[in-house]
Amino acid sequence: MSPATESELSEIVAGARGALHVTGGGTRPVGRPVAGEVLSVAGLAGIELYEPGALTIVARAGTSLAEVEAALAAERQRLPFEPMDHRALLGTKGEPTVGGVVAANVSGPRRIQAGAARDSLIGVRFVDGSGSIIKNGGRVMKNVTGYDLVKLMAGSWGTLGVLTEVAFKVLPAPEAAAGFSIAGLSDLQAVEAMAVALGSPFEVTGAAHLPGAGRTLLRIEGFAASVAYRAGRLAEVMAPFGAVTVERDAAAVAETWRQIRDVQVFATQPGDVWRISVKPSDAPGVAALTGGEVMFDWGGGLIWALVPEGTDLRARLGAFAGHATLVRASEETRARIAPFHPEPAPLAALSAGLRAKFDPRGILNPGLMGS
Repeated sequence: MSPATESELSEIVAGARGALHVTGGGTRPVGRPVAGEVLSVAGLAGIELYEPGALTIVARAGTSLAEVEAALAAERQRLPFEPMDHRALLGTKGEPTVGGVVAANVSGPRRIQAGAARDSLIGVRFVDGSGSIIKNGGRVMKNVTGYDLVKLMAGSWGTLGVLTEVAFKVLPAPEAAAGFSIAGLSDLQAVEAMAVALGSPFEVTGAAHLPGAGRTLLRIEGFAASVAYRAGRLAEVMAPFGAVTVERDAAAVAETWRQIRDVQVFATQPGDVWRISVKPSDAPGVAALTGGEVMFDWGGGLIWALVPEGTDLRARLGAFAGHATLVRASEETRARIAPFHPEPAPLAALSAGLRAKFDPRGILNPGLMGS
């Protein structure tokens, strides 16, 4: 089913007699396999409102991310949170949609500086499990009505409602960028170096470490004169960690960070891929326990791990302060190992209560998040 209007979607959900597998572009099949009739929002497409002067864009949930980014680029603007494209890593086709970005709270390397997708989301429209149409938030940044519900929909994976429209605040695209590379650091040294960079006053917008390639990478962006000044100063600050190579070609910097954003290093390698969130200071120890190949992002706060197929990485890690999500694996493995980290009992009870409120019949993506 692929409704063309919000009212048509409402009627479909209200009249559903069984489970619905809610999907957008089909590029992010994270979570357990969902049994049910496929309900696609791909037909709900198009930019509803774009006001560059107000730094606001509103689009239907099925609008391709590429269309939104192209419209923003024409006005030298961008989505602040640098959403990841999962297709290469997961081997999927189709087009990522803005509704999918919100449903999965997809955020890239710039999250450490600009926040996550939910932090740029200012309004939503969605159909809940009873078929009711709900509007929350607004179309301009000053409207904060119902802001908590707007944030609640980000990362809900279609289990609380089917998104039909999303509104974002956007930011100007930078005039220039500079990338920094330091070779040969251990994981511990790299985390220390990234902490120094992120704690500096030079507005670092990316901090990653690729142990396999032996490189620790940083990025700054902004007005050309500012980038030129900050690049020189940051290189001085990082000099104690080793020789610093500075890349000032904006296109080259963008390509490097696109590869980091999309975890290209694991895209063509066999094995399961896990996404681990930890305190940056804990990253070296946690990474060592994975027994696989790793990549750090967010200054060490995010670890991507490539391990043999079927590995229960949570069992290998044991108790740790953070959470691990199984991002890429076979359907058999995802059915056996909960893709999303188990929630503490109080949080699980709260989540179940929210699902019961928004989807009392339990028909929206049932079981996707282990519920």
